[in-house]
Amino acid sequence: MPVFNAPRARRSRPFLAALAGLGLLTPVLFTPTASAEAGPRGTRLGASYDISFSGLTFAKGDLSVDIKGNSYEARMGMRTSGLVGVFVASKSNAESTGRLRGSHVVPTRYSMMAKESKISSRVAIHMGHGNVQDFAVSPQLKKRPDRIPVTRRHRSNVVDPLSAAIMPVARQRDGLSPKACNRRLPIFDGWQRYDVQLSYRRTENVSGRGYDGPVVVCGARWIPVAGHRPGKKSVQYMADNKHIEIWLAPVADEPLLVPYRISLRTMSGDIVVEARKMTLRELDKRRAAR
Repeated sequence: MPVFNAPRARRSRPFLAALAGLGLLTPVLFTPTASAEAGPRGTRLGASYDISFSGLTFAKGDLSVDIKGNSYEARMGMRTSGLVGVFVASKSNAESTGRLRGSHVVPTRYSMMAKESKISSRVAIHMGHGNVQDFAVSPQLKKRPDRIPVTRRHRSNVVDPLSAAIMPVARQRDGLSPKACNRRLPIFDGWQRYDVQLSYRRTENVSGRGYDGPVVVCGARWIPVAGHRPGKKSVQYMADNKHIEIWLAPVADEPLLVPYRISLRTMSGDIVVEARKMTLRELDKRRAAR
C-alpha cells in the first residue's frame, strides 16, 4: 500500500508497495518442476503485468515465485514504460524468502531497491518466526511530532509486502469460496506498519488471458498502524477508501491463490494492475499425461 508521507526520494516506492502490499502480483507462467514421486514438489510461477493510472499504462512488471516443499522465494521487478518512462524513468526490485505454513506465510528475508534518476531507496529486513530481527532502510523517515512511532511490538507477527502477495489456503476446496478472502495481512515495509483487511464481495468468471474460470473478488481496506501521520489528508483518504478490490485466482491444483487483477482508487485517479498474458506449461510429463 502506498506510503503517502514518504520523502521525495521514495516517490517510486509507493507503487511497488501498492503492488506487493495488496498482493498485486498476477501469475503468467506456472511450471511444476518435480512430481510427488520425484521428491519434494517444485512449483515456479512467473508473471508479466501492466499497471495503469487513470487509463494510461505507466509501468510494467515481472514476477517469479519458486516453491520447493514448504519454502518459497519470490522476486519482483517494476519499471516505468511508454511516454511516462521517457520523462520519469524509475525501477523497483524486491526479493523475499520464507515458508508456507497452513494458510499463512512466514517470511525470513526481504529486500527492496527503488531508483528514480539519481535518487534511490533501499530496504533490508531479516525475520524469524514472524518477527523482525534486524532491518535497515534508506533514507530514514523525517522526524515529525505527529508521526506514530514504530515500536518493536509493531514489528511482531508481520509479513513483508512481497510475501503478502502469496496467499495459501488451508484446504484446496476453500480456494474459490468466500473463505479465501477471510484474512488480514499485517505488513511491515521497513518504514511503516499497516494492515490490509480482505473481505468477500463476489465471484466472477474471467477468460482470455490464459486462465479461464472463476476468481474470488475481495474488497480490501488499508488500516494504518504506525509510522504514518494521522492528520495527513492522503492517509485519511486511504484509511476510508472503500474502492479497493483484489481478484484472486487459483494456481492449478495447488492450495494457493494469487491476485489476477487489482483496482485501487487514489486521490489523483485509479490504479489498475492486470495480467497482460497468462500461460500454463507443465514440464512433468507424467503429470501432464494424466
